[in-house]
Amino acid sequence: MKNQRLAKIAGVLAVPCVVAAGLLAWYVTREPASPLGHEPAAVGDIDPALVSRGEYVARLSDCVACHSVPGGAPFAGGLEMATPLGNIHATNVTPDRETGIGDYSLADFDRALRHGVAPGGRRLYPAMPYPSYAKLSDDDVRALYAFFMKGVVPVKQANIPSDIPWPLNMRWPIALWNGVFTDAAPYAQKAAQDPLWNRGAYIVQGAGHCGSCHTPRGLAFNEKALDESGTPFLAGALLDGWYAPSLRNDHNTGLGRWNEAEIVQFLKTGRNKHAVVFGSMTEAFNNSTQFMSDNDLAAIARYLKSLPGDPQRDGTPWQYQPVAAATLDTPGAHTYATRCASCHGADGKGQPEWMPPLAGATSALAKESASAINITLNGSQRVVAAGVPDAYRMPAFREQLSDQQIAEVLTFMRSTWGNQAGAVDAQAVGKLREHTDPASATPIILQMR
Repeated sequence: MKNQRLAKIAGVLAVPCVVAAGLLAWYVTREPASPLGHEPAAVGDIDPALVSRGEYVARLSDCVACHSVPGGAPFAGGLEMATPLGNIHATNVTPDRETGIGDYSLADFDRALRHGVAPGGRRLYPAMPYPSYAKLSDDDVRALYAFFMKGVVPVKQANIPSDIPWPLNMRWPIALWNGVFTDAAPYAQKAAQDPLWNRGAYIVQGAGHCGSCHTPRGLAFNEKALDESGTPFLAGALLDGWYAPSLRNDHNTGLGRWNEAEIVQFLKTGRNKHAVVFGSMTEAFNNSTQFMSDNDLAAIARYLKSLPGDPQRDGTPWQYQPVAAATLDTPGAHTYATRCASCHGADGKGQPEWMPPLAGATSALAKESASAINITLNGSQRVVAAGVPDAYRMPAFREQLSDQQIAEVLTFMRSTWGNQAGAVDAQAVGKLREHTDPASATPIILQMR
């Protein structure tokens, strides 16, 4: 009798379980609808003006940063990206029909770009910033498609498989992740804001995908906010051995001491009196921001300056306190005086706008020391502004200084001239030494058509 009752209960439960399993299987393998799906993809008839427009959108979106490697063909993929689950490699997005996206329809391209779903329902890892690209307009997606189909040289280069082990490499859970952490709606104009602010918000949130690096992530590796409605948006984040600083109006760790003109100057020339681009931002400058129109740069600056800082998170506002390194009798001060002061000044003020100041630098005020350690160990990539390589490149000190010496000099730098970020541990230096490589003097510079 008892067995019959259990069998009856199991039979009753089987139906909803089967239905639920079927719905789950459909949900995680479905191809999202594309508003561009009804449009013909006659690649041969693409207007050259649309290709040119797409080239500019590709600059805004900095597509080359992930889909190219030094010495490789543009957009042919291969870049290795570290994730908490293992390494993945950027894919070939040239119009090669075998190894690239040459067989993609406009709708296929749209689904991959804005939803992270490749043909056949295969989910893309969110290292592809589709949570941001979801905000792109239909017109910009059409233009990007035109550029990649007609403005990019096809390259036959097979994609490199990820080394994420099974079962972590299963893609179907990404569909559930998308349902929780992404918003598929394109950017909607804010009626209360002017056109310049709205244009800046569109670029920062969408094409520029600034939040991918500068917004902290949650336990599920999701960006904690996708726009200004969330206070974590662009509040600074640790990513792949670098600390991407706050882009909000934080006095110490953000843009609180920068005005709109200085933001434009930084994005246009790679430097201003406060800083010089380094780390991952170098690639963004070399191939993206310097090619943006003056109006778009002004729009970005307007939007970023509208984002309030958080004094509680940011700490006591920095004020310069004069101290000469040569007057201090500590190992860190001695190393600074002999290795760093010739460029950055004994007073820490640098030689703006060529040698950046360390007094008041974000890397000297942020709690995270990764950027300061990384650039000291590995140096900086060459900055190329308006086609001219920078003559002043931060050298790598991994061969000249020990972990302890680097920790000492950075501790000095982060606790002098009013800097208040605190000490650096030699073990933290050793960890980054093991997992990072010297910056290449040869940057990735995309030559468009």
